[in-house]
Amino acid sequence: MTVPPLQDLPVDDPVALTRALVDIPSVSGAERDLADAVEALLRAQPHLEVRRDGDAVLARTSLGRAERVVVAGHLDTVPVARNLPSWTAAPGEGDDPAGGEVLWGRGTTDMKGGVAMALFAACTVPEPVRDVTYVFYDCEEVESARNGLGRLARTAPDWLAADLAVLGEPTEGLVEGGCQGTLRVDVTLRGRAAHSARAWRGVNAVHAAHEVLARLAAYTPREPEVDGLRYHEGLQAVGIRGGIAGNVVPDTCVVELNHRFAPDRSPAEALDHVREVLAGLDVGLALTDEAAGARPGLDRPAARAFVEAVAPVTGQPPRAKLGWTDVARFAALGVPALNFGPGDPQLAHADDERVPVRQLTQCADALVRWLRG
Repeated sequence: MTVPPLQDLPVDDPVALTRALVDIPSVSGAERDLADAVEALLRAQPHLEVRRDGDAVLARTSLGRAERVVVAGHLDTVPVARNLPSWTAAPGEGDDPAGGEVLWGRGTTDMKGGVAMALFAACTVPEPVRDVTYVFYDCEEVESARNGLGRLARTAPDWLAADLAVLGEPTEGLVEGGCQGTLRVDVTLRGRAAHSARAWRGVNAVHAAHEVLARLAAYTPREPEVDGLRYHEGLQAVGIRGGIAGNVVPDTCVVELNHRFAPDRSPAEALDHVREVLAGLDVGLALTDEAAGARPGLDRPAARAFVEAVAPVTGQPPRAKLGWTDVARFAALGVPALNFGPGDPQLAHADDERVPVRQLTQCADALVRWLRG
C-alpha cells in the first residue's frame, strides 16, 4: 500500500492517521522522515505555533486560557520485525473482544496510535478551552541519555511548562497513573583463567553466576499501594556474558539486572534494595542506567478533570502504570502527568503488535471532548 503524505490525509480520521504513521518506519535514531511529515502537518494548521528541535516537533496554541496542558507522544519504535507495512484484520477476524477491525504492525500500540490521537486533536480543535502544547519527540525506546523529551527539558523548558501532561502511551483506553522507575545494573563475578583441559587450575566465573541467579529466581517482588494505586515490582536477569574462547575457563562473568520499582522509592533506594538482595555474595555492582518513577498525582485538580472527562470511554477507575514512561520526566519538572492511549501495553514491542480500531477512535474522541470542554 502506498501511503500519502500526512499533510494530505483527512485530519478528521484518527485511524487513517495511525496507519500513515505506522507505515513510515521510525526506529529509534531514524525518526527524521516521520518528524518531517509531522512537522508539515502541524505547520499547515494556522492556529498552531510550531518549533522543531532535532527530530522532535512541538506545537502550541496561545489563546490566553487560564490553564495549559501538554499532550505528548514519542515518534520512535523498537526495530521492525517483519511487521511493516501495516495491515488490518476484518471484523471478527482479529482479537478485538468487541468483534471490530484490528490494525496490525510495528508501532500500532507503542505508540503511534497515541501520536495519531494527539495529531487528531491538534488539527481538529483550533480553540480548546485549555491552551495546549503538543510534543512529539524522538529516542524514547533507547537509553535515557538519548531521550528527546529529556533534551527538550534542557533546550525548550518553557514549552513543557503546564498544569497537566497527558502521555499517549498504550493503556487500552484507560487512565494509568504514575509509572515505575527502572534501573539497569551489571553484576560482575571474578574467577581465574585456565586452559579448559586443566580446568582445576582455574576458577570458572560463569559457574559462580548460579548464586546470583538463584537469588533472583527466589525473589518475591513487592506490590505496594501508592496514592491508591497498586504497583507490582520486578527484579530480573536480562542478560549474561562471559568467556573469551572455547578452550579457556572464563575469569569474568557479568549478569545484567533490570529492576522495576514502585514510585514510593527513589533510584538510590532501589539500588540499595538490589544490594540487599545480593548481600553476602562476592560480586561487584555497577549502575549502568536509571530513571526515576512518578507518583500518580491523581489528586491534582487538572488530573481529576481529565479522569472525569474521559470516564465515558474508560468505564473503569484509574490503574497503576506497570512500566516506565516519560510521565516521570514531567513529574521531575513539577508537572503532574498521566498515561492515556489506545492499545494493550502487553503488546508493546511484540512482533504481533496490534490495536483495535475502535480504541483509536474512542481515545481520540475522548481527548477532543476534554479539550473542547
